[in-house]
Amino acid sequence: MSENICYADAYARQTDGVVVEVDPEANAVLLDRTVFYPGGGGQPPDTGQLTGASGGSWRVTGAKKRGDDVWHAVEEEPPALDTQVSARIDWERRHQLMRTHSALHVLCGVVWRDYRASVTGGNMEPLAGRMDFEFETMAGELVAEIERRVNEEVAADREIRVAVMPREEAFAVPDLIRTKINLLPEGISEVRTIEIVGLDLQADGGTHVARTSEIGRVRVTGYESKGRINKRIRIAVEDA
Repeated sequence: MSENICYADAYARQTDGVVVEVDPEANAVLLDRTVFYPGGGGQPPDTGQLTGASGGSWRVTGAKKRGDDVWHAVEEEPPALDTQVSARIDWERRHQLMRTHSALHVLCGVVWRDYRASVTGGNMEPLAGRMDFEFETMAGELVAEIERRVNEEVAADREIRVAVMPREEAFAVPDLIRTKINLLPEGISEVRTIEIVGLDLQADGGTHVARTSEIGRVRVTGYESKGRINKRIRIAVEDA
């Protein structure tokens, strides 16, 4: 299993690694160590660059998990086995996704705390995202109030903590799984959690900022009905 630093340190921008496997058909390589987030939970995978210690560079167009390993798709012919490389992510894009992902967790935390509405889906791109909730009705006044409360929590500068819990301990936490359908794989022994201190605690595998103030400001850009009890809120993340 290759080591992925991003799960413990979302601010790590690069690391040295060695190519331990090559998939010529997929134009992809496996490194023994990486910082690339492979995508999941609505967060897109990282893009970036591999730079050879002895020359050469490869544009990483995306990363994807196969089992416990993270494979890096490259534009050019992939580097050879045992090539030593420096793996660097596109940091500006990653940081925008971190801000967006954390903003969606604040939104989720506020909606759960104040309205007890479960999440039915979500997705994001840099500085924009959407989340679906179990609301029977939704109106402009409600959405405006949610936006106001979300930005109060963002401005509160709450700490965002990452932890790994044993499965039994994690599943004993009420409301840890906030989605309507439990998306955690069966058989896992540990659960990674993201806690917005004083607001929200959820199982989550993505990358986040360290404090809510780093998000900036959240603006609701639209809302719509996606079914009888399924309502969508769209947001943009802006500088404060």
